[in-house]
Amino acid sequence: MSDLATLQREDRRLVILRTLAEDTDYSLNTSILQTVLTSYGHGVGRDVVDGDVQWLAEGGLVTVDQLAGGRVTVATLTGHGLDVSQGVARHPGVRRPRPGA
Repeated sequence: MSDLATLQREDRRLVILRTLAEDTDYSLNTSILQTVLTSYGHGVGRDVVDGDVQWLAEGGLVTVDQLAGGRVTVATLTGHGLDVSQGVARHPGVRRPRPGA
């Protein structure tokens, strides 16, 4: 995988975590996350968003719930995911935020 693809993937994952951190209950569905990613310059398909959310779940950064018979995926930020989103903790595969960002 190219360096650019790696940077994009790591940044998408940080954007997802930071977006969840801004939500009042730390939870959003992948449709909303896809829209937010597009607004940050990551115009990707739902399969990519779902893959990133599943990867974050495997790392303990989010939990995942399937609703509406599996048609809706909801990601919820964990405590560790919040720490990573704020740069307090690091996680391989997630870009670290810049200071003051």
